[in-house]
Amino acid sequence: MQLSLTPDVPVLQQPIIYSDNILLIGSCFTEHMSDRLAQHKFRVLQNPHGILFNPLSVAQSLDSYIDGKQYEEHELFYLNELWNSWDHHTRFSNTDKAAALQGINDAQTQAAAFIRKADRVIITLGSAFQYYLKENGKHVANNHRAPAQWFEKRLLPIDDIIAALDSTINKLKAVNPFAQVLFTISPVRHIRDGVVDNNRSKARLIEAVHELCSRHDIAHYFPAYELIIDVLRDYRFYDIDFVHPNYMATTFVWEHFVKACISKDAVPVMQQVHEIMTAKAHRTRFPDTEAHRKFLTSYMKKTELLAAQHPVLDLTDEIRYFSGL
Repeated sequence: MQLSLTPDVPVLQQPIIYSDNILLIGSCFTEHMSDRLAQHKFRVLQNPHGILFNPLSVAQSLDSYIDGKQYEEHELFYLNELWNSWDHHTRFSNTDKAAALQGINDAQTQAAAFIRKADRVIITLGSAFQYYLKENGKHVANNHRAPAQWFEKRLLPIDDIIAALDSTINKLKAVNPFAQVLFTISPVRHIRDGVVDNNRSKARLIEAVHELCSRHDIAHYFPAYELIIDVLRDYRFYDIDFVHPNYMATTFVWEHFVKACISKDAVPVMQQVHEIMTAKAHRTRFPDTEAHRKFLTSYMKKTELLAAQHPVLDLTDEIRYFSGL
């Protein structure tokens, strides 16, 4: 008896390998996938603007890296005792204006260099709803807990989403013709928009992304949204808020991501890395015992051997830990 749909997940013709540089940008679901990749020692740069949900902010942030933009003081604003940027997540907010600006521009510099050597740009879109400042019409990435009456909320037309990201992909091709783009749609429900409008929003994102994939041979789609909404289809796979996928759900998506998007040659290495990272996370109650010293020596040898076999892996911290330094 079959009790669930069998997912149809297309396999990437050029799967991810360990030497790839991977830029991930978008919603909080992006960070789940980025953290998993980083834990397996892939070379990633995660959300240089912080978490972004809407396609205009994603496109603008990528454009800013391609253009080498540096922010200026007048682009920050003061609210709730913090200096903030309408283009950035509150991760960059600071009580000190100079520190906020420095943090933003350090991230810009890093991202501008990274995007030019990126082999993969993974974009996760969360919502087609866009907020605009009423005073000047600027679209914002984060409301920074500003009063609701400051904003106008609009559901972006599909053509506007396509136009923004199509322009960004063309710019990316110009500075990095070898980069591949992988789109996903976040399975996180934006329930504050209401169930109906959340579905309208997701539908527009899905339609726009598939149109972009048909236009650009470097653009591909991974069905994270469909794996949770159409395959799992049960609230037991969500956290207590019924909005965010839980650990079981994100693990399910990760396993399909590995099968579809990561080179088969990389999988055995990932398993070895996972064993080493698990060992590093272990905290003994008795660090002075001979058993613990043998444990450290054993894993130091395993780590050194893996590093020698795969120089692309950065296992410096792990070797230092197991050596007791």
